[in-house]
Amino acid sequence: MPTLAFIAIFGAWLGFANPVFQFPAAALGFPLGLAWIGFRATGSRKAFRWGWLAGTLACTGLLYWMVIPVAIYGNLPWYVALPCPLLAGGALGLLYGLFSLLMHHAGRASISLFVILTAGLGWASLETIMSFILTGFPWANLASAFAPWPVVIQSASVVGAFALSGILAALAVSILLYRTVPGAMAAAVIMILLLTGFGGWRMATFDDDGAPVKVGLIQGNVNQSFKWDPKYQKTTVGKYLNLSREAQKKGAELLVWPETAMPFYLQDRTPYGAMVRQFARDNEAEILTGAPAYRITNPDNRRYVLLNRAFLVKPDGSAATWYDKEHLVPFGEYMPLREWIPFEKLVQAVGTFKKGDNTASLITRGDHPFGVLICYEAIFPALARKQVALGASFLVNISNDAWFGKTSAPRQHLALTTLRAVEQSRWLARGTNTGITAFIDPLGRIRSRTEQFKKAQLTDTLMSRSEKTPFFHMQPWLGDVLLACTAGCILFIAVALRRGKRHNRQRTI
Repeated sequence: MPTLAFIAIFGAWLGFANPVFQFPAAALGFPLGLAWIGFRATGSRKAFRWGWLAGTLACTGLLYWMVIPVAIYGNLPWYVALPCPLLAGGALGLLYGLFSLLMHHAGRASISLFVILTAGLGWASLETIMSFILTGFPWANLASAFAPWPVVIQSASVVGAFALSGILAALAVSILLYRTVPGAMAAAVIMILLLTGFGGWRMATFDDDGAPVKVGLIQGNVNQSFKWDPKYQKTTVGKYLNLSREAQKKGAELLVWPETAMPFYLQDRTPYGAMVRQFARDNEAEILTGAPAYRITNPDNRRYVLLNRAFLVKPDGSAATWYDKEHLVPFGEYMPLREWIPFEKLVQAVGTFKKGDNTASLITRGDHPFGVLICYEAIFPALARKQVALGASFLVNISNDAWFGKTSAPRQHLALTTLRAVEQSRWLARGTNTGITAFIDPLGRIRSRTEQFKKAQLTDTLMSRSEKTPFFHMQPWLGDVLLACTAGCILFIAVALRRGKRHNRQRTI
């Protein structure tokens, strides 16, 4: 069992995005190793235990970067920060333990193509659960490991990232069973041909029609440790204005500044907010910028709620339209279960944010509607679809990945964001504080990008598109199908466990 666990762990570490070396195909070793554990286990407990252990260590390695924001920027002691990746990995590991358990009982029920089908449905169900349990954290999305190979991920435009992950997991299990299951190798070959064949066809025939929009992404590279210090606010604003002038010289129509680029309340009449508005008026600039905001709920008691907002500053200097982040980061932007957890947010900034309800698409002066995804929101397929349903002709993701330093997190975040472009067939402009800032086309290709931890502006032309993908139309009921598959997998395991107990009882008698 240790060798099989190592295959799963090493496959995840090498296959998913990281700063050292990534080989996407290695990620298939993750579901392959977990399935192998299930097949080789002598009992249900052993299958679950080893699957959980392998999943926990794999996810802990993928999420090691959690230590950085908690210890360095959250100012919490290292003995609090160090267990965070292990705790998150252990929680996710429970689902991988269930996958090994599912494979254990599927293998005992029938060594046939049924096992391969069960693996695919089980893995897709697992990732679906991750997208909403405890507010959702579908970070270890198997399909995202293949983002560097655009030809492999084109099927996401038809079935979505979670179902594509299920197909990849089924492929891994079919490779594992090629000697023992008749037709397993044929199934593997067919899946490879379908994935690469469809991907190659879509990339060869893709027509990027639509109206061009020139966008300038501004990467300020503002040090997170000083960002909220009032003494540095003028310097911060000056950085963004100077870089924006460079982008405008290259013809940028829309300037995109990162999440909370402005470390003050832009809605108030402050000297630094006035600098931004004056720049917009003097240069006829249109600026999308992140900034904290507030909404007064009770003027008499001076009660208000904080919001993570993206303001659209118009050429006349007004900032009357905005998007408020609706899916907040637990433990980072707010504290879930505050009654039972004896400390404040793990990452400190302005305060505790609340979910926004002003989430409509924004419209440029050229009459191009675009959808905003703030930071973490880009890992959720449903939020990208919502923006396209509201009329978005391209997507903008603003983020602040400075929290994570030179770790795997910015690369993993970029890979997950890439899938949203493919699923919805939309250009996606990703503007961040410290990188990776990039333009991603509807085929998931990185058309241009910046280096990390350097101030820069990146200007490129994207297309305003109206076409909708098959996945856009199927997504509302596809999620229900995957949830039904989840229920079916749970029922299958429950029945198998019950039969196992009955069999053991009969043997005892």
